Amino acid sequence: MNNIIKSIETNIESSKKDLESIHSKRETVYPLTRQIIHLCSAAIKNAHRKEFNESLKLVSEAKILIDKINNESIENTPIMSSGYVLDAQKEFTEANVALAFLTNKEIPTAIELSVQISPYLNGIAEAASELRRTILDALRSDNLDSCETWMECMDETYSMLAGIDYPEAVTGGLRRTVDQLRGVLERTRGDLTMSLRQKALENKLENLHL
Repeated sequence: MNNIIKSIETNIESSKKDLESIHSKRETVYPLTRQIIHLCSAAIKNAHRKEFNESLKLVSEAKILIDKINNESIENTPIMSSGYVLDAQKEFTEANVALAFLTNKEIPTAIELSVQISPYLNGIAEAASELRRTILDALRSDNLDSCETWMECMDETYSMLAGIDYPEAVTGGLRRTVDQLRGVLERTRGDLTMSLRQKALENKLENLHL
């Protein structure tokens, strides 16, 4: 019996040390994830304002923090699979993909961003949703050709992501994110259709007065 008690004590003490290591890593990593989210939110706002150099600077700063988290915790599964790390990676992906969209460049890969697949795919979906703002800005500028181009980008992104059929535990809630993208897509399509009809009507009225 003494041997059993001793083994219990030994294993519990060992487990406590493991928990202490996880806790210590969390205390280091969690503030970094908040900084990443803040930087990426600002980067997206700058991208929408066409301040692309500033946006690139911010995502570059965020990449340093992403790499720092990976270097310190890549083998620590509880940390790397935690919600706060996955959220930071998703926001980082969203900022980079949105910037790529708005500068007409190919989107970066998950490997290039050093992020996991589930936050990567969710980030792409959220970046596509950001195009609604781009389209509405173009509508206000009467740039209808640009609107149709971005609508096609949103539509194609939605179609490709909607075709991913794996359990939510694997995709990190991708189905919900894609459903949200569909809602944004439908509202934006409705706004664009209404604007196109209004523009066509204005053209007809203008021709009548010629």
